Amino acid sequence: MQLHWHRQDLRGTDNRSLAAAADAAAADGTELLSLFVFDDSVLEHAGSPRVAYLVAALAELREWYRDRGGDLLIRHGDPESVVVDVATTVAADRVVWNKNYSGVARDRDTAVRQALADADIARESFHDAICHEPGSITTNDGDPYSVFTYFGRKWHDRDKDDPYPAPTADELVDSDTLDVDAGEIPTLADLGFDEPEADLPDAGMAAARDRLAAFCDDGIYRYDSDRDYPTRESTSRLSADLTHGTIGIRTVYWATEDIKADATDDQREEIEEFQSQLAWRAFYTHVLWFNPEVVDENYKEYKNPIEWEDDPEHLQAWKDGETGYPIVDAGMRQLRAEGYMHNRVRMIVASFLTKDLLIDWREGYHWFREKLVDHNTANNNGGWQWAASTGTDSQPYFRIFNPMTQGERYDPDGEYITKYVPELNGVDPDIIHSWHDVSSLQRRNAAPAYPAPIVDHSERRDEALAMFEAARGEE
Repeated sequence: MQLHWHRQDLRGTDNRSLAAAADAAAADGTELLSLFVFDDSVLEHAGSPRVAYLVAALAELREWYRDRGGDLLIRHGDPESVVVDVATTVAADRVVWNKNYSGVARDRDTAVRQALADADIARESFHDAICHEPGSITTNDGDPYSVFTYFGRKWHDRDKDDPYPAPTADELVDSDTLDVDAGEIPTLADLGFDEPEADLPDAGMAAARDRLAAFCDDGIYRYDSDRDYPTRESTSRLSADLTHGTIGIRTVYWATEDIKADATDDQREEIEEFQSQLAWRAFYTHVLWFNPEVVDENYKEYKNPIEWEDDPEHLQAWKDGETGYPIVDAGMRQLRAEGYMHNRVRMIVASFLTKDLLIDWREGYHWFREKLVDHNTANNNGGWQWAASTGTDSQPYFRIFNPMTQGERYDPDGEYITKYVPELNGVDPDIIHSWHDVSSLQRRNAAPAYPAPIVDHSERRDEALAMFEAARGEE
């Protein structure tokens, strides 16, 4: 028997290790059984939105197996012992899985691999979450890239695998003959989590396919033109699906290639810009693979430590969306309400935390990890370090987003802002976008329930520049 261990690949289609297990089962005349393990070492780094999405996606995946006469085993415990116990119980000849890229995941996989070896059970893992595995796109000297531009060019030029086929019903173990308890999918309470306050998107393979189809019908054709505007609905909303693996990266890529074949030149440029975002995801994964310490440490070295401020009140105001900067507050409230934030707004709120409030990027990274349903270690970390001027290809420390200018440029009518900051409903957009400059009386008359700015952007910009110049040793 082949035992497939699901992790961040909650799908039956376009799943590299699952397809490999099915091929081996067919070749050997055996069967395929799948397993998912709730791992506390992973759960301790998760928030309730992500776990709720995971539980819902697992329920759909189990039904997918059962509809084909198979089943998905569910366990909760230390994979080092659980995977070996299950493999021994079902007399598995081999255990296979797709690799994850964080330090926690790699340590876990090393321990499981050794435990299986000690039990004399064959094992194999595969790169699946990105099109080209770490180490396959390097400089001419064979070093990993630290700059996206050159990486991205090679990513676009490299051939991509076709989507991997799903196992057939004949390759799956017959659940009626399976002499082992399938296990129950635990509730959030069972796992120690509260119900999320966010209204989450539908989870699972079917919902992911629907989102991809809808995006390829409309938004992708104006992706580059409209993606920075949060009300224009031109983004794919596939980030949670790619994070949890409810859709395969090859499925997404080839769907975009299929429509590109019949697109106009202008449309092709829009499609290729979206494909570049897939390359960015891969780039940050490569960075994490070769530099697992970036989760807690700056990628970019400074001569002196960056003297971040420790200001719990400012940090809490940022988390609550009560900074008095409308586009920032709208983004932070969207995060709470939906477990999601538009990408342009993510950059704005990250810049505000690190350059206006002068608070360590790690505080923002941890908050996003807790609240985002699409949290991905590589991409969340890469984005935060970019904004904080500490990462690869990072925003130069002297280029600091002006949150009022950003709001006026990307939400000129205040439509996004007022959706998430109802205190500003009915307020003239000119006042919204000049909230930092209008008088206290004007603020009270326009929106008495909305706070005044907690910091002065111009003053804090000067302080941020001084902070980074000191870190660079330029004082």
